[in-house]
Amino acid sequence: MKALKTLALLFFIFLGTQQTFAQKYRFKTSSYSVMEKGAKGKWGKWSDFKDTNLIITLDGDKNRIVVNSQQTQLYNIEVYGTTIENETDKTMTFNCVDNAGDRCIIEVITRKNQDDRIQFYINYPDLKIVYNIYP
Repeated sequence: MKALKTLALLFFIFLGTQQTFAQKYRFKTSSYSVMEKGAKGKWGKWSDFKDTNLIITLDGDKNRIVVNSQQTQLYNIEVYGTTIENETDKTMTFNCVDNAGDRCIIEVITRKNQDDRIQFYINYPDLKIVYNIYP
């Protein structure tokens, strides 16, 4: 557990200083869930988490994030957000454009009161995907 907290801390240190220390970081996913907006513009419910074993790569040199799923998801980072921390979460945001040209916001959230569980959110105007990840 101590190693996981240390890796999470290193990850957020990297995110906060990526412009001076651009590197490549790889994370494994353990599960994912999706949520869609309905016809009336209201968000539905998150689907049940499904097991998955993918690699997510954050490449600071190329300013992109790659989710190596069956169909590769490529996100070019346009803006690196700041780290926002409160009592329960530590959040880093990225404004991105995917390989289809659609804009989205990616968030990496460490859940402090959930044993520092790390979640990777891909947020579109009508779709949200969350991956549980570990370094």
